Amino acid sequence: MRRIRTEVDLKEGVTALVNSCAHLARVHALSGDPPLRRRPAGFQGLARVIVSQQLSVASAGAIWGRLEACVSPFTASGFLAVSEQDLRRAGLSKTKVATLRGLAEAIDNGSLDLDALATESEATIHERLTALKGIGPWTADIYILFCLARADAWSPGDLALQLAIKDALELEARPDQALMTELAEAWRPWRAVAARMLWAYYAARRRTSAAPA
Repeated sequence: MRRIRTEVDLKEGVTALVNSCAHLARVHALSGDPPLRRRPAGFQGLARVIVSQQLSVASAGAIWGRLEACVSPFTASGFLAVSEQDLRRAGLSKTKVATLRGLAEAIDNGSLDLDALATESEATIHERLTALKGIGPWTADIYILFCLARADAWSPGDLALQLAIKDALELEARPDQALMTELAEAWRPWRAVAARMLWAYYAARRRTSAAPA
Protein backbone atom coordinates (compact mmCIF):
# COMPACT_ATOMS: atom_id res chain seq x y z
CA MET A 1 0.00 0.00 0.00
CA ARG A 2 1.51 3.30 -1.12
CA ARG A 3 1.91 6.03 1.49
CA ILE A 4 2.79 9.73 1.33
CA ARG A 5 5.52 9.89 3.95
CA THR A 6 8.03 12.33 2.43
CA GLU A 7 8.27 15.31 0.10
CA VAL A 8 9.66 12.93 -2.53
CA ASP A 9 6.50 10.79 -2.34
CA LEU A 10 4.35 13.89 -2.58
CA LYS A 11 6.27 15.25 -5.57
CA GLU A 12 5.90 11.95 -7.41
CA GLY A 13 2.14 12.15 -7.01
CA VAL A 14 2.00 15.82 -8.02
CA THR A 15 4.01 15.13 -11.18
CA ALA A 16 1.79 12.21 -12.14
CA LEU A 17 -1.39 14.25 -11.64
CA VAL A 18 -0.13 17.35 -13.44
CA ASN A 19 0.84 15.20 -16.42
CA SER A 20 -2.46 13.32 -16.52
CA CYS A 21 -5.10 15.93 -15.62
CA ALA A 22 -5.47 19.37 -17.20
CA HIS A 23 -7.59 20.60 -14.28
CA LEU A 24 -4.93 19.73 -11.72
CA ALA A 25 -2.24 21.16 -13.98
CA ARG A 26 -4.05 24.53 -13.80
CA VAL A 27 -4.50 24.11 -10.03
CA HIS A 28 -0.79 23.47 -9.64
CA ALA A 29 0.13 26.44 -11.83
CA LEU A 30 -1.76 28.72 -9.47
CA SER A 31 -0.90 27.29 -6.07
CA GLY A 32 2.34 25.31 -6.60
CA ASP A 33 3.36 22.21 -4.68
CA PRO A 34 1.09 21.53 -1.69
CA PRO A 35 2.40 20.99 1.85
CA LEU A 36 3.00 17.43 3.04
CA ARG A 37 0.79 17.83 6.14
CA ARG A 38 1.89 14.63 7.90
CA ARG A 39 0.44 13.88 11.32
CA PRO A 40 1.29 11.08 13.75
CA ALA A 41 -0.92 8.01 13.75
CA GLY A 42 -2.51 6.64 16.89
CA PHE A 43 -4.36 8.45 19.65
CA GLN A 44 -2.48 11.74 19.35
CA GLY A 45 -3.07 12.06 15.61
CA LEU A 46 -6.74 11.11 15.78
CA ALA A 47 -7.25 13.44 18.74
CA ARG A 48 -5.88 16.33 16.70
CA VAL A 49 -8.30 15.56 13.87
CA ILE A 50 -11.19 15.56 16.34
CA VAL A 51 -10.06 18.87 17.83
CA SER A 52 -10.05 20.42 14.33
CA GLN A 53 -13.64 19.41 13.52
CA GLN A 54 -15.66 22.43 12.35
CA LEU A 55 -12.96 24.93 13.35
CA SER A 56 -10.68 27.24 11.42
CA VAL A 57 -7.04 26.23 11.13
CA ALA A 58 -6.02 29.05 13.46
CA SER A 59 -8.60 28.21 16.15
CA ALA A 60 -7.84 24.50 16.03
CA GLY A 61 -4.11 25.17 16.27
CA ALA A 62 -4.52 27.39 19.33
CA ILE A 63 -6.69 24.85 21.14
CA TRP A 64 -4.34 22.03 20.23
CA GLY A 65 -1.38 23.91 21.65
CA ARG A 66 -3.16 24.40 24.98
CA LEU A 67 -4.30 20.78 25.01
CA GLU A 68 -0.78 19.47 24.46
CA ALA A 69 0.39 21.60 27.37
CA CYS A 70 -2.06 19.99 29.80
CA VAL A 71 -1.98 16.36 28.62
CA SER A 72 1.37 14.73 29.33
CA PRO A 73 2.15 12.19 28.09
CA PHE A 74 -0.28 12.58 25.20
CA THR A 75 -1.64 9.05 25.40
CA ALA A 76 -5.11 7.65 26.00
CA SER A 77 -4.35 7.04 29.67
CA GLY A 78 -2.68 10.44 29.95
CA PHE A 79 -5.78 12.09 28.52
CA LEU A 80 -8.08 10.24 30.92
CA ALA A 81 -6.04 11.52 33.85
CA VAL A 82 -6.87 15.16 33.03
CA SER A 83 -10.02 16.66 34.53
CA GLU A 84 -12.88 17.82 32.35
CA GLN A 85 -12.46 21.29 33.80
CA ASP A 86 -8.87 21.48 32.55
CA LEU A 87 -9.87 20.13 29.14
CA ARG A 88 -12.62 22.73 28.85
CA ARG A 89 -10.17 25.41 29.95
CA ALA A 90 -7.92 24.39 27.05
CA GLY A 91 -10.78 25.28 24.72
CA LEU A 92 -12.50 21.97 24.07
CA SER A 93 -16.27 21.97 23.83
CA LYS A 94 -18.24 19.63 26.06
CA THR A 95 -19.05 17.50 23.01
CA LYS A 96 -15.40 17.14 22.01
CA VAL A 97 -14.37 16.30 25.55
CA ALA A 98 -16.94 13.49 25.47
CA THR A 99 -15.74 12.29 22.05
CA LEU A 100 -12.09 12.28 23.09
CA ARG A 101 -12.85 10.57 26.39
CA GLY A 102 -14.84 7.89 24.57
CA LEU A 103 -11.92 7.34 22.18
CA ALA A 104 -9.38 7.26 25.02
CA GLU A 105 -11.49 4.78 27.00
CA ALA A 106 -11.85 2.49 23.97
CA ILE A 107 -8.08 2.48 23.50
CA ASP A 108 -7.37 2.13 27.21
CA ASN A 109 -9.70 -0.85 27.68
CA GLY A 110 -8.43 -2.57 24.54
CA SER A 111 -11.62 -2.45 22.50
CA LEU A 112 -9.89 -0.27 19.89
CA ASP A 113 -6.34 -0.95 18.69
CA LEU A 114 -5.29 1.88 16.38
CA ASP A 115 -1.95 0.23 15.56
CA ALA A 116 -3.67 -2.91 14.30
CA LEU A 117 -6.37 -0.86 12.57
CA ALA A 118 -3.73 0.99 10.52
CA THR A 119 -3.22 -2.06 8.29
CA GLU A 120 -6.92 -2.69 7.64
CA SER A 121 -8.98 -1.63 4.64
CA GLU A 122 -10.41 1.88 4.56
CA ALA A 123 -13.90 0.43 4.88
CA THR A 124 -12.91 -1.36 8.10
CA ILE A 125 -11.21 1.75 9.48
CA HIS A 126 -14.34 3.78 8.76
CA GLU A 127 -16.56 1.18 10.39
CA ARG A 128 -14.49 0.95 13.57
CA LEU A 129 -13.92 4.68 14.01
CA THR A 130 -17.43 5.86 13.20
CA ALA A 131 -18.82 3.34 15.69
CA LEU A 132 -17.51 5.73 18.37
CA LYS A 133 -19.83 8.58 19.28
CA GLY A 134 -18.69 11.91 17.84
CA ILE A 135 -16.49 10.43 15.12
CA GLY A 136 -18.00 10.72 11.66
CA PRO A 137 -16.89 9.92 8.10
CA TRP A 138 -14.96 13.20 7.70
CA THR A 139 -12.84 12.50 10.78
CA ALA A 140 -12.10 8.97 9.55
CA ASP A 141 -11.18 10.30 6.09
CA ILE A 142 -8.78 12.92 7.45
CA TYR A 143 -7.17 10.39 9.78
CA ILE A 144 -6.56 8.04 6.84
CA LEU A 145 -5.24 10.91 4.70
CA PHE A 146 -2.82 12.58 7.08
CA CYS A 147 -2.13 10.17 9.93
CA LEU A 148 -2.03 6.91 7.98
CA ALA A 149 -0.71 8.80 4.92
CA ARG A 150 -2.43 6.58 2.38
CA ALA A 151 -1.75 7.81 -1.13
CA ASP A 152 -5.20 7.04 -2.53
CA ALA A 153 -7.33 8.24 0.39
CA TRP A 154 -10.09 10.74 -0.31
CA SER A 155 -12.55 12.90 1.62
CA PRO A 156 -15.72 13.42 -0.44
CA GLY A 157 -17.53 15.22 2.39
CA ASP A 158 -14.92 17.92 2.96
CA LEU A 159 -16.46 21.33 2.25
CA ALA A 160 -13.23 23.01 1.16
CA LEU A 161 -12.52 20.19 -1.30
CA GLN A 162 -16.03 20.46 -2.69
CA LEU A 163 -15.65 24.21 -3.20
CA ALA A 164 -12.19 23.79 -4.73
CA ILE A 165 -13.47 21.23 -7.22
CA LYS A 166 -16.49 23.37 -8.11
CA ASP A 167 -14.10 26.23 -8.95
CA ALA A 168 -11.31 24.22 -10.57
CA LEU A 169 -13.63 22.17 -12.77
CA GLU A 170 -15.98 25.12 -13.40
CA LEU A 171 -19.05 23.25 -12.17
CA GLU A 172 -22.40 25.02 -11.85
CA ALA A 173 -22.95 23.81 -8.29
CA ARG A 174 -20.92 22.43 -5.41
CA PRO A 175 -20.64 18.67 -5.99
CA ASP A 176 -22.26 16.29 -3.55
CA GLN A 177 -20.38 13.34 -2.08
CA ALA A 178 -21.46 10.94 -4.81
CA LEU A 179 -20.15 13.24 -7.54
CA MET A 180 -16.98 13.93 -5.52
CA THR A 181 -16.29 10.21 -5.43
CA GLU A 182 -17.02 9.85 -9.14
CA LEU A 183 -14.79 12.76 -10.18
CA ALA A 184 -11.90 11.58 -8.04
CA GLU A 185 -11.73 8.23 -9.84
CA ALA A 186 -9.66 10.00 -12.49
CA TRP A 187 -6.99 10.77 -9.88
CA ARG A 188 -6.36 7.23 -8.66
CA PRO A 189 -3.94 6.04 -7.30
CA TRP A 190 -3.02 9.55 -6.06
CA ARG A 191 -6.31 10.89 -4.72
CA ALA A 192 -4.70 11.97 -1.45
CA VAL A 193 -2.21 14.07 -3.40
CA ALA A 194 -5.04 15.53 -5.48
CA ALA A 195 -6.76 16.47 -2.23
CA ARG A 196 -3.64 18.25 -1.00
CA MET A 197 -3.34 20.12 -4.29
CA LEU A 198 -6.98 21.16 -4.17
CA TRP A 199 -6.76 22.31 -0.55
CA ALA A 200 -3.72 24.42 -1.47
CA TYR A 201 -5.64 25.82 -4.45
CA TYR A 202 -8.63 26.63 -2.23
CA ALA A 203 -6.38 28.48 0.23
CA ALA A 204 -4.69 30.39 -2.59
CA ARG A 205 -8.03 31.42 -4.10
CA ARG A 206 -9.24 32.64 -0.71
CA ARG A 207 -6.11 34.71 -0.21
CA THR A 208 -6.54 36.23 -3.66
CA SER A 209 -10.20 37.08 -3.12
CA ALA A 210 -9.43 38.59 0.30
CA ALA A 211 -6.61 40.81 -0.99
CA PRO A 212 -7.46 44.54 -1.12
CA ALA A 213 -8.06 46.02 -4.52
